Amino acid sequence: MKTAFFFFLIGAIAGAVGWNYYQRTQNPTLSQRAGDIADKTRRAAVETKDAVSSKAADWHLTPESIKEELASTGRIVRSKAKVAGERIDDALIVAVINGKYVVEKDLSVFAISVDCREGQVKLTGSVSSAEYIGRAITIALETKGVHNVVSHLTVKD
Repeated sequence: MKTAFFFFLIGAIAGAVGWNYYQRTQNPTLSQRAGDIADKTRRAAVETKDAVSSKAADWHLTPESIKEELASTGRIVRSKAKVAGERIDDALIVAVINGKYVVEKDLSVFAISVDCREGQVKLTGSVSSAEYIGRAITIALETKGVHNVVSHLTVKD
């Protein structure tokens, strides 16, 4: 009888340990889930930054080309082809662009005003360097529903 009770006790302990392990691996704690979300957000931010940098070069939005264009015309205009049948509400486009600017540490949603009419975005305000003008334009052009961006952004001294 003592032997049966001993094995029953060992089995109960092993079962409790196994159940605890299963719960931790299958049902992560709130802090583990928050850590996973933070890691995914960091990776997405790095990927976005890399994509924005490569697109900026493709659209001739390097600091040098921005300075030249600002000196000659006072604004920067970039366009991309419209997608057939794509029509997104202008307020949604503005909200998405502003949301992207909030994530960018070098762009201030308070210093950049975004206006949209039928997929044509107008940016006004100021940034700290010509590089950030290119980044702001690239982010706007990469937004779904945008087919034209006119930037009146200036570099503040």
